[in-house]
Amino acid sequence: MKKGIDYVGVGVGAVVINRKGKYFLTKRGKRARNEVGKWEFPGGGLEYGDTLKDTVIREIKEEFGFEIEPYEQLPACDHRIPNEKQHWIAIAFLSRIKRGKPKILEPEKCDEIGWFTLDEIGKMELSIPTRFHLGNILKRK
Repeated sequence: MKKGIDYVGVGVGAVVINRKGKYFLTKRGKRARNEVGKWEFPGGGLEYGDTLKDTVIREIKEEFGFEIEPYEQLPACDHRIPNEKQHWIAIAFLSRIKRGKPKILEPEKCDEIGWFTLDEIGKMELSIPTRFHLGNILKRK
């Protein structure tokens, strides 16, 4: 059975903000689970027994090689992708870097990474949950 296809999956993302006020985004690669080619706040699937925070900390370390500190949970997104026959619940945490610098460690899942302003992000082709979380961030400004 596959998460998001045979049953609703739970994804947990990190909205990482650096000291310059820029946000870390990644571009989904050819072997990404869904929404290939879209930019996103990165993360991964919740595993049985893990907490939401443990999941996002683990996923960022595994995929990008740096440590984060999640400090505030954003509202959940009902992430339905009808054309891919997938359904996820996407949760994200505002986060800061604890140590390290991002690098692509799983190039089959990620084509590019970068730091962007909110204005720049608004012009990018974003995944469904990233658009949702961006909307919540903009409401706070």
